[in-house]
Amino acid sequence: QVQLVESGGGLVQAGGSLRLACVASGRTFSRYTVGWFRQPPGKEREFVVSIRLSGSTYYSDSVKGRFTISRDNAKNTVYLQMNSLKPEDTAVYYCAAGQAVVTLSAGAGYPYWGQGTQVTVSS
Repeated sequence: QVQLVESGGGLVQAGGSLRLACVASGRTFSRYTVGWFRQPPGKEREFVVSIRLSGSTYYSDSVKGRFTISRDNAKNTVYLQMNSLKPEDTAVYYCAAGQAVVTLSAGAGYPYWGQGTQVTVSS
């Protein structure tokens, strides 16, 4: 079992930045692919970005060039640096982890999820 806890969400003006953190406890986090997903108000959950064990990353087109994912395995933490935030980035952000993730953008491939952190971007 892996327990995930997100933090770092909040209210920010458009153009601002936030850094989210996903801290894991339980199994060795370095063995897991970690993804960030988000659910905007009234919409379906959507993929944001993922990072594999190797460190390779995969971004959705909507955040490419603005968001950066990184991991510190020594601290069992994955970060999501979000710059140039837009009102449409407003959502609950979730981190998820899995060991055998085939399709990085599919939430079903991640068995472990955090409780989410709210990000609100005002215009």
